Amino acid sequence: MRKPVIAGNWKMYKTPKESLAFLDAFLPLVEGHDRDEIILFPTMSSLAYVIEATIGTNVRAGAQNMHWLNEGPYTGQTSPTMLVSIGCRHVLLGHSEPRLYFNETYERVNLKLKAAINHGITPIVCVGELLAEREDLRTEETLRSQVRAALRNISASEARRLVIAYEPIWAIGTGSTASPEVAAQAHAIIRHELSHCCGPQTAANTRILYGGSVKPENIGELMAQEEIDGALVGGASLVPTTFADIVNYV
Repeated sequence: MRKPVIAGNWKMYKTPKESLAFLDAFLPLVEGHDRDEIILFPTMSSLAYVIEATIGTNVRAGAQNMHWLNEGPYTGQTSPTMLVSIGCRHVLLGHSEPRLYFNETYERVNLKLKAAINHGITPIVCVGELLAEREDLRTEETLRSQVRAALRNISASEARRLVIAYEPIWAIGTGSTASPEVAAQAHAIIRHELSHCCGPQTAANTRILYGGSVKPENIGELMAQEEIDGALVGGASLVPTTFADIVNYV
């Protein structure tokens, strides 16, 4: 059984004070919830505060990105050893926004994935197609190439903690959500490529999340699909009651 993951990506929102206020409201709403793994991805300035505030709860916190080296002259970067030092055990890699705005490549994602694995950090690797790629019927080609590049030289044993998030770029922050059936088809493509890269057992065990305008109104339909193992939530994760409604979906 693949335990579902409901993750909230706060992007560039919330100061430490605002993050702690969110937790004060949110944690009581999901207390005792053990059906799904709950992970928050706050800004780097808030991460240590959120990690400390969630100790002893059923909520975890992760980083939105990281460098692949342990140290060096890389201004503005955060290393895996720095994340481990504050108790961080999850990281988002390859999100479409760093790829679109900051020239993130899948070669770099591959280096970061290897570093995360080597430091015991669970990586959530994001993949997804542009609207033009979907309209040109290149969704399958795009997803396969992204998975293949991210997992280059990653063995089945190394990939055992891997989580993948399918985030169609045309659905992120637009209000447009892939239909449950379309999302499930994309997840099946990703799982097939995982089988090719890391073997059928790893593919069967890997959790694949959906991200792209997830909200309380559509989470139930999405999670009813066998191929969908959770959600990576953006804007709707910023409001405690809204995100709790998503976590507590029926």
